[in-house]
This record gives sequence, C-alpha cells and structure tokens, in this order.
Amino acid sequence: MGGRVSVTNTVQPMDRADFVKRGRAVFIGSVGNLVEWYDFYAYAAFALYFAHQFFPGDDIVVQQLNAALLFAFGFLVRPLGSIIFGHIADRRGRRTALTLSVALMCFGSLLIAVTPTYDSIGIAAPIMLFVARLLQGLSLGGEYGASATYLSEVAHPNHRGFFSSFQYVTLIGGQLCAVLVLLLLQKVFLTEEQLMDWGWRIPFIIGALLAVVAALMRRNLHETESFVAAKSVERKESSLRALMRYPRELMLVVGLTMGGTAAFYTYTTYMQKYLKLTVQLTSEQTTLVTAGSLLFAMCLQPIYGALSDVIGRKWLLIGFGVAGTLFTIPLLTALQTASSALEAFFLIALAWIIVSGYTSINAVVKAELFPTTVRATGVALPYALTVSLFGGTAEPVALWFKSIGQEQWFYYYLTMCIATSLLVYVFMRDTRRESAMNRHE
Repeated sequence: MGGRVSVTNTVQPMDRADFVKRGRAVFIGSVGNLVEWYDFYAYAAFALYFAHQFFPGDDIVVQQLNAALLFAFGFLVRPLGSIIFGHIADRRGRRTALTLSVALMCFGSLLIAVTPTYDSIGIAAPIMLFVARLLQGLSLGGEYGASATYLSEVAHPNHRGFFSSFQYVTLIGGQLCAVLVLLLLQKVFLTEEQLMDWGWRIPFIIGALLAVVAALMRRNLHETESFVAAKSVERKESSLRALMRYPRELMLVVGLTMGGTAAFYTYTTYMQKYLKLTVQLTSEQTTLVTAGSLLFAMCLQPIYGALSDVIGRKWLLIGFGVAGTLFTIPLLTALQTASSALEAFFLIALAWIIVSGYTSINAVVKAELFPTTVRATGVALPYALTVSLFGGTAEPVALWFKSIGQEQWFYYYLTMCIATSLLVYVFMRDTRRESAMNRHE
C-alpha cells in the first residue's frame, strides 16, 4: 500500500571502518555525478560564446533564447531517461544504471564538441546540437534518480541527510567546474575572439574524457544492501506499473520539487545571462560572481544536510518555502540594480541561503518516500517531469519576459512556484521520522 511508512529504527553509530566504506561509495558515486552535471551545464556556461554559430542573427537576446530552448529540451526528455534508467536501477542494480548513464553523457558531449557551425553545414548544425542535447537529457534523467537512490541507500541511517547532500554538492560542483573552465579560458589561455571562434569546444572535449573515467570508476562500485535485500522480492510487473501504486508519493514529489527546481535553475543557469544582460556586468565579472556564488552554495549543502538529520527534513523545506515566497521579488529587484560585482555576489549568496533549504535535502526526501523496489523510478520520474516543466524552462521563460520588456514578471512567476510548494511542505510528513527506506516490497 502506498500510504504505509516505517519509522526508522535506532541503529548503531558508525565506526571508523563503516565510515570509510560508506564514504568511499559516496565519493565515487558523487564524482560521477559531478562529471555528468559538468557535461550538462557546460552547454549553459558557454552558450554566450557558441549561440551565434548555430543560430544566426543580430539580436543577442534572441540567440540566447534559441540556445536556452535547446537547453530546456534537454530537460523535456529527462522523463524518458528516468523511465529507462530507473527501470534498469530497480531491476539490474544502481551500479549498472549509474555506469550506463555517464557513458551516454560522454557521447552527447563529444557530439557537441565536433558539430560544425551553421555557416559550414546550415540547418544540420542546430539539428546535431539538438541530438546531442537529446542524449544528454536522457543520460541526466537516469543519473538523478540512480544517484539520489544510491547515495541515500549507502548512507548511515543517522546521517542520511548529510551523506545524500553530496548529490547537490557535486551537482553544483559540476556547474562550478564548467564556470571555472570558462574562467581559465577567458583569463589565461584564450582571447575573447578565440573563445567565440573555436575555444568553446574545449570544455565538451574535457567533459567527454572525464565521463570515460567516471564510467570506469563506477564499474567498481558495490551494490547497496537495500537493493540486494529487495532482489528476493518477486516482481511480476514493470517498475513503472508498480510505481502507480504510490500516487500520493508521486504527487508529493511533484509538489515539493516545483518551487525548488525553479529557484535552483534561476540562480544557476539563468543567473549567468541575467548578470550579463540585465545587471550588465562584464564577461569576466559575470564568470567570477557566478563561480563565487556556486562555491558558496556548495559549502552550504552538507551543513544543511547535517542539520536535517537533527531537526528533520520538513522544517528546512518550510524555511525555504516561507523565505522564498517573501524575499524572491525583493532579492531579484535589488540584484537588477546592483552597482558592483561584489554587491551582486552578496545578493546571490543571500538567495542561496534560502534555496539550500530545498537543494540540500530534496534527494533524500524523495528516496525516503518510496520502497526499494520502485525507489529509483519513483525518485526520478516525477522529479524529471517537474524539472522539465518548471526547472529547465526557468531560463527561457525569464528570457521571454525580458524580450517583451517585462522581466519583472518572472519574479512573480518564480514566487508563485515557491508558494505552491510551500503548501506541500506544510502538510507532508517528515520523512526522516517516517521513512520507507527499510521497505522492500
């Protein structure tokens, strides 16, 4: 029955050997996650430099909008990836799904790196870019559910919030790495002209090589005890059909994700364009502010995750919902008129203090909602659908509002998304205390 939960039993604290074993598994799983998100976000980080080579025209906002629409498409196919890889993770194991997903990301990044420009092959150029984003979207759709499930299952029950927070440490870290590569190319290795001409291909070559390394590392991961225990359960139906027995949990994932994912992608992928096009910082200032704010956000994740192990997940989510509803419009309005890069950084840092109440624990909350046999699919599919609708579209929606001269309307749109999720946080159970992690039906 979808409504049954189990209360987490008292367990023995970690000894040194246990910590090392769990820490190694979390590290390898997280490194692969970092590579996946680096590959995916390199597109957003370098869109300012390659958009004109695939979408000809004189209007930079329109070029970025076209590039952002392809970025959003990568999210639209994530639900399909979540079904494919979620099924693999629930039937063949978390390790297998994690390895295959990062291998697929390698092909997507390599394709972007070698795709000729519009001037060379015409309409075939954006079509090839489309195919590459298709592969990356499928890969990422599988990565989220498999990695969230794996990290939650290998974590010690008393420290599940802390260990699982490293999914977003590496998720944000992947984007930070993409931004740091951009910064090094901007300030050390290449001129602006070289970046615009061919230098934007370099990060995708790096990403493809790193994905190969990550796939090899993941082949040596041990399978989780929860999956091994669940293998004895007789399964007469697909993971997707079995998941339909948990409609309440599915709707909870949609509701708790809506506001958080819209906020997350606002302060990550869209923020780079916002700083350049609206705040009108220089390219180097934009990169430095983006990198600094992402580093700050990374440091917050394990702190918030550990806090959730003490006070519970629900209070952190409610804190994000209340603060996000009250302060999103004032923060973005103040950021719009920021007079310096330092002021912009502090305002974005304030936003991350709010948003981290969601990002740090959203993976473990979702994992704690579902039993083992459908956990990977249950975490991935409704999340992917919601991210497709509200996360991946945050940037194109914001750019569209900007293109019609009503950028501030996006601030109200984002606030509405967060307020809707707040209603879910208030009425949902605290999954730390009422968890399905030990259910294997």
